[in-house]
Amino acid sequence: QGISLTMEGSVNLQLSAKSVGVFEAFYNSVKPIQIINSTIEMVKPGKLPSGKTEIPFEFPLHMKGNKVLYETYHGVFVNIQYTLRCDMRRSLLAKDLTKTCEFIVHSLSQKGKLMPSPVDFTITPETLQNVKERASLPKFLIRGHLSSTNCIITQPLTGELVVENAEAAVKSIELQLVRVETCGCAEGYARDATEIQNIQIADGDVCRGLPIPIYMVFPRLFTCPTLETTNFKVEFEVNIVVLLHDDHLITENFPLKLCRM
Repeated sequence: QGISLTMEGSVNLQLSAKSVGVFEAFYNSVKPIQIINSTIEMVKPGKLPSGKTEIPFEFPLHMKGNKVLYETYHGVFVNIQYTLRCDMRRSLLAKDLTKTCEFIVHSLSQKGKLMPSPVDFTITPETLQNVKERASLPKFLIRGHLSSTNCIITQPLTGELVVENAEAAVKSIELQLVRVETCGCAEGYARDATEIQNIQIADGDVCRGLPIPIYMVFPRLFTCPTLETTNFKVEFEVNIVVLLHDDHLITENFPLKLCRM
Protein backbone atom coordinates (compact mmCIF):
# COMPACT_ATOMS: atom_id res chain seq x y z
CA GLN A 1 0.00 0.00 0.00
CA GLY A 2 3.05 2.28 -0.18
CA ILE A 3 5.98 3.51 1.92
CA SER A 4 6.20 7.08 3.25
CA LEU A 5 8.85 8.99 5.18
CA THR A 6 7.97 11.76 7.64
CA MET A 7 10.44 14.24 9.12
CA GLU A 8 9.40 16.06 12.28
CA GLY A 9 11.11 18.55 14.56
CA SER A 10 9.55 20.04 17.67
CA VAL A 11 10.21 21.74 21.00
CA ASN A 12 8.44 20.07 23.93
CA LEU A 13 8.00 22.14 27.09
CA GLN A 14 6.79 20.93 30.45
CA LEU A 15 6.53 22.29 33.97
CA SER A 16 8.22 20.93 37.05
CA ALA A 17 5.96 19.45 39.74
CA LYS A 18 6.41 22.51 41.98
CA SER A 19 5.10 24.86 39.26
CA VAL A 20 2.13 22.83 38.01
CA GLY A 21 -0.51 24.42 40.25
CA VAL A 22 0.86 27.92 39.75
CA PHE A 23 0.37 28.15 36.00
CA GLU A 24 -2.95 26.57 35.05
CA ALA A 25 -3.01 28.68 31.90
CA PHE A 26 0.40 27.34 30.90
CA TYR A 27 -1.03 24.08 29.60
CA ASN A 28 -3.37 25.84 27.20
CA SER A 29 -0.79 28.27 25.88
CA VAL A 30 2.28 26.04 25.48
CA LYS A 31 1.68 23.09 23.22
CA PRO A 32 4.66 21.45 21.51
CA ILE A 33 6.19 24.01 19.16
CA GLN A 34 6.49 22.41 15.74
CA ILE A 35 9.60 23.59 13.91
CA ILE A 36 9.54 21.36 10.85
CA ASN A 37 7.18 18.75 9.40
CA SER A 38 7.16 17.19 5.96
CA THR A 39 6.23 13.85 4.41
CA ILE A 40 7.33 12.28 1.15
CA GLU A 41 6.04 9.15 -0.54
CA MET A 42 8.98 6.84 -1.10
CA VAL A 43 7.26 3.93 -2.85
CA LYS A 44 3.86 3.90 -4.55
CA PRO A 45 1.39 1.10 -3.75
CA GLY A 46 2.49 -2.20 -5.29
CA LYS A 47 4.94 -5.05 -4.63
CA LEU A 48 8.59 -4.77 -3.71
CA PRO A 49 11.00 -7.09 -5.57
CA SER A 50 12.48 -9.93 -3.54
CA GLY A 51 15.88 -9.34 -1.95
CA LYS A 52 17.31 -6.09 -0.61
CA THR A 53 15.86 -2.81 -1.87
CA GLU A 54 17.64 0.48 -1.17
CA ILE A 55 15.71 3.70 -1.74
CA PRO A 56 17.75 6.94 -1.61
CA PHE A 57 16.05 10.05 -0.19
CA GLU A 58 16.78 13.60 0.86
CA PHE A 59 14.78 16.17 2.79
CA PRO A 60 15.30 19.93 2.50
CA LEU A 61 15.23 21.43 6.02
CA HIS A 62 12.50 23.99 5.37
CA MET A 63 11.12 25.45 8.59
CA LYS A 64 7.43 26.17 9.13
CA GLY A 65 6.68 29.87 8.71
CA ASN A 66 9.19 32.03 10.60
CA LYS A 67 10.38 29.22 12.90
CA VAL A 68 14.09 28.79 13.66
CA LEU A 69 15.96 25.51 13.35
CA TYR A 70 17.17 25.12 16.94
CA GLU A 71 19.97 22.75 17.82
CA THR A 72 19.11 19.28 19.18
CA TYR A 73 18.90 19.43 22.98
CA HIS A 74 17.73 16.90 25.57
CA GLY A 75 16.80 18.68 28.80
CA VAL A 76 14.44 18.07 31.70
CA PHE A 77 11.75 20.68 31.01
CA VAL A 78 12.79 21.67 27.46
CA ASN A 79 13.35 19.06 24.73
CA ILE A 80 14.31 19.88 21.14
CA GLN A 81 14.16 16.75 19.01
CA TYR A 82 14.17 15.84 15.32
CA THR A 83 12.94 12.46 14.07
CA LEU A 84 12.47 10.49 10.86
CA ARG A 85 9.54 8.07 10.75
CA CYS A 86 9.09 5.46 8.04
CA ASP A 87 5.60 4.00 7.56
CA MET A 88 4.91 0.95 5.42
CA ARG A 89 1.19 0.55 4.85
CA ARG A 90 0.18 -3.02 4.11
CA SER A 91 -2.96 -4.76 2.90
CA LEU A 92 -5.90 -5.61 5.17
CA LEU A 93 -4.60 -8.74 6.87
CA ALA A 94 -1.04 -7.55 7.52
CA LYS A 95 -0.19 -5.01 10.21
CA ASP A 96 1.32 -1.68 9.11
CA LEU A 97 5.03 -1.29 9.94
CA THR A 98 6.51 1.86 11.52
CA LYS A 99 10.08 2.68 12.50
CA THR A 100 11.31 5.96 14.03
CA CYS A 101 14.84 7.22 14.52
CA GLU A 102 16.26 10.50 15.81
CA PHE A 103 18.70 12.63 13.83
CA ILE A 104 20.88 15.36 15.33
CA VAL A 105 20.79 19.00 14.20
CA HIS A 106 23.71 21.39 14.79
CA SER A 107 23.06 25.10 14.56
CA LEU A 108 25.18 27.12 12.14
CA SER A 109 28.40 28.54 13.49
CA GLN A 110 28.15 32.13 14.67
CA LYS A 111 29.92 34.69 12.55
CA GLY A 112 32.64 36.83 14.01
CA LYS A 113 35.11 36.10 16.76
CA LEU A 114 34.17 35.08 20.29
CA MET A 115 35.63 37.49 22.82
CA PRO A 116 37.07 35.56 25.78
CA SER A 117 35.80 36.70 29.18
CA PRO A 118 38.23 35.42 31.83
CA VAL A 119 37.01 35.47 35.43
CA ASP A 120 39.20 35.64 38.55
CA PHE A 121 37.53 34.61 41.80
CA THR A 122 38.30 34.66 45.51
CA ILE A 123 36.15 32.69 47.97
CA THR A 124 36.24 33.52 51.70
CA PRO A 125 33.57 33.35 54.43
CA GLU A 126 32.90 37.07 53.78
CA THR A 127 32.17 36.60 50.06
CA LEU A 128 29.57 33.85 50.57
CA GLN A 129 25.88 34.64 50.17
CA ASN A 130 22.89 32.96 51.85
CA VAL A 131 24.86 32.19 55.03
CA LYS A 132 22.92 32.07 58.31
CA GLU A 133 25.72 31.80 60.86
CA ARG A 134 28.80 33.33 59.27
CA ALA A 135 30.66 33.37 62.61
CA SER A 136 30.50 29.56 62.85
CA LEU A 137 32.21 29.05 59.50
CA PRO A 138 35.86 27.93 59.57
CA LYS A 139 38.29 30.41 58.02
CA PHE A 140 39.38 29.66 54.43
CA LEU A 141 40.77 31.39 51.35
CA ILE A 142 40.32 29.90 47.88
CA ARG A 143 41.49 31.68 44.75
CA GLY A 144 41.31 30.74 41.09
CA HIS A 145 40.26 31.69 37.60
CA LEU A 146 38.17 30.45 34.68
CA SER A 147 39.75 30.99 31.25
CA SER A 148 36.44 32.28 29.87
CA THR A 149 32.72 32.25 30.70
CA ASN A 150 31.97 32.76 26.98
CA CYS A 151 32.53 29.18 25.88
CA ILE A 152 32.73 27.42 22.53
CA ILE A 153 30.55 24.33 22.99
CA THR A 154 33.05 22.00 21.28
CA GLN A 155 35.94 23.13 23.52
CA PRO A 156 36.41 22.39 27.23
CA LEU A 157 35.87 24.83 30.08
CA THR A 158 39.29 25.39 31.65
CA GLY A 159 40.89 27.24 34.52
CA GLU A 160 42.53 26.53 37.87
CA LEU A 161 41.83 26.70 41.58
CA VAL A 162 44.18 27.13 44.57
CA VAL A 163 43.30 26.49 48.22
CA GLU A 164 45.53 29.11 49.87
CA ASN A 165 44.48 28.18 53.39
CA ALA A 166 41.61 26.46 55.23
CA GLU A 167 41.19 25.84 58.95
CA ALA A 168 39.03 22.74 58.35
CA ALA A 169 40.31 19.85 56.25
CA VAL A 170 39.04 19.72 52.68
CA LYS A 171 37.00 16.61 51.83
CA SER A 172 36.31 17.12 48.14
CA ILE A 173 36.26 19.74 45.35
CA GLU A 174 33.78 19.34 42.50
CA LEU A 175 32.72 21.04 39.28
CA GLN A 176 28.98 20.98 38.71
CA LEU A 177 27.46 21.86 35.32
CA VAL A 178 23.87 23.10 35.63
CA ARG A 179 21.15 23.74 33.04
CA VAL A 180 18.69 26.55 33.78
CA GLU A 181 15.48 26.04 31.81
CA THR A 182 12.77 28.71 31.75
CA CYS A 183 9.33 27.93 30.30
CA GLY A 184 6.47 30.36 30.27
CA CYS A 185 3.79 32.48 28.72
CA ALA A 186 2.03 35.78 29.47
CA GLU A 187 0.87 34.47 32.89
CA GLY A 188 4.40 33.97 34.16
CA TYR A 189 7.57 31.97 33.87
CA ALA A 190 8.80 28.82 35.62
CA ARG A 191 12.58 28.72 36.03
CA ASP A 192 14.22 25.43 37.02
CA ALA A 193 17.90 24.58 37.52
CA THR A 194 18.99 20.93 37.30
CA GLU A 195 22.38 19.23 37.31
CA ILE A 196 23.82 17.91 34.03
CA GLN A 197 27.08 16.48 35.32
CA ASN A 198 29.35 16.59 38.34
CA ILE A 199 33.13 16.12 38.07
CA GLN A 200 35.37 15.70 41.10
CA ILE A 201 38.60 17.64 40.55
CA ALA A 202 40.16 16.98 43.99
CA ASP A 203 39.71 14.32 46.67
CA GLY A 204 40.86 14.67 50.28
CA ASP A 205 42.71 17.47 52.06
CA VAL A 206 44.57 19.07 49.15
CA CYS A 207 47.98 20.70 49.52
CA ARG A 208 47.73 24.41 50.25
CA GLY A 209 48.99 26.67 47.48
CA LEU A 210 48.86 23.88 44.85
CA PRO A 211 47.14 24.87 41.55
CA ILE A 212 44.36 22.36 40.73
CA PRO A 213 43.37 22.33 37.04
CA ILE A 214 39.71 22.92 36.09
CA TYR A 215 38.74 21.01 32.94
CA MET A 216 35.23 20.12 31.81
CA VAL A 217 33.98 18.90 28.42
CA PHE A 218 30.40 19.89 27.55
CA PRO A 219 28.29 16.75 26.90
CA ARG A 220 26.79 16.89 23.40
CA LEU A 221 23.08 16.07 23.77
CA PHE A 222 22.61 17.74 27.16
CA THR A 223 24.04 21.11 26.19
CA CYS A 224 23.37 23.45 23.26
CA PRO A 225 24.25 27.05 22.42
CA THR A 226 22.59 29.37 24.97
CA LEU A 227 19.05 29.94 23.70
CA GLU A 228 16.47 32.64 24.40
CA THR A 229 13.03 32.75 22.74
CA THR A 230 9.62 34.16 23.67
CA ASN A 231 8.37 30.85 25.15
CA PHE A 232 11.50 29.31 26.62
CA LYS A 233 15.13 29.86 27.55
CA VAL A 234 18.02 27.41 27.94
CA GLU A 235 20.99 28.74 29.90
CA PHE A 236 23.98 27.15 31.61
CA GLU A 237 25.97 27.72 34.78
CA VAL A 238 28.91 26.08 36.48
CA ASN A 239 29.27 25.69 40.26
CA ILE A 240 32.57 25.19 42.04
CA VAL A 241 31.68 23.15 45.14
CA VAL A 242 34.12 22.70 48.05
CA LEU A 243 33.10 20.25 50.78
CA LEU A 244 34.90 20.56 54.12
CA HIS A 245 35.31 17.73 56.66
CA ASP A 246 32.84 19.30 59.09
CA ASP A 247 30.23 19.04 56.26
CA HIS A 248 30.28 22.75 55.44
CA LEU A 249 29.45 23.13 51.73
CA ILE A 250 30.94 26.12 49.90
CA THR A 251 29.50 26.91 46.46
CA GLU A 252 30.50 29.60 43.96
CA ASN A 253 28.29 30.07 40.88
CA PHE A 254 29.34 31.31 37.41
CA PRO A 255 26.83 31.87 34.56
CA LEU A 256 28.16 30.59 31.20
CA LYS A 257 27.34 31.61 27.65
CA LEU A 258 27.73 28.72 25.20
CA CYS A 259 27.98 29.19 21.45
CA ARG A 260 29.06 27.26 18.37
CA MET A 261 31.87 28.72 16.30
